Amino acid sequence: MATRIGPKTRKSRRAGIRLFPKDDKIMTKRNYPPGMHGNSRQRISNFGQQLLEKQKAKWMYGLFERQFRNYYERAAVQKGQTGILLLQLLELRLDNVVFRLGFASTRPQARQMVSHGFVEVNGKSVNIPSYQVKVGDTVSIREKKRASKLIQSQKALLSKHKPQGWLKLDASALSGAVIDRPEMGEQEQVLNPQLIIEHYSR
Repeated sequence: MATRIGPKTRKSRRAGIRLFPKDDKIMTKRNYPPGMHGNSRQRISNFGQQLLEKQKAKWMYGLFERQFRNYYERAAVQKGQTGILLLQLLELRLDNVVFRLGFASTRPQARQMVSHGFVEVNGKSVNIPSYQVKVGDTVSIREKKRASKLIQSQKALLSKHKPQGWLKLDASALSGAVIDRPEMGEQEQVLNPQLIIEHYSR
């Protein structure tokens, strides 16, 4: 399984927004692009804006180009707004659902938890981060993994965690459920799906 490495805060600075949970401090101190000429933001062309929007989405969800394009192609053949469908496919990845439920502090951590067999869907172990969770599915931490230090430290934070409206969390049972299609309000504030669709439609 391929894994992205390298400094993540540079990606947030390039995008101009916080893409990762721990970037607040650096984005406050260095709210300009990385590099020698980062202090002077240059005017970006339409193509550049579209490309940057796609890159933001890829960085946020931890995907490579081929993976991301596959999601676009799947969204493009479905009925509805392609941009919204694309974001919903990304949000319904198992690693993202684990992150949204609060079982992990970051998406990379959630991805690792899934890969290492910490998670089950509808009572069956699933170790594929890209697994598409469906409405009605239950996602929980496997019984034999609940005593681990990682889960115990995360469990202490769950009581204060408020998942998005399309998810239902039972913190005491270390379990959650997808009760609706993802709501796009928060994601649309960070990403402009229309620019992504325009990029691939060129």
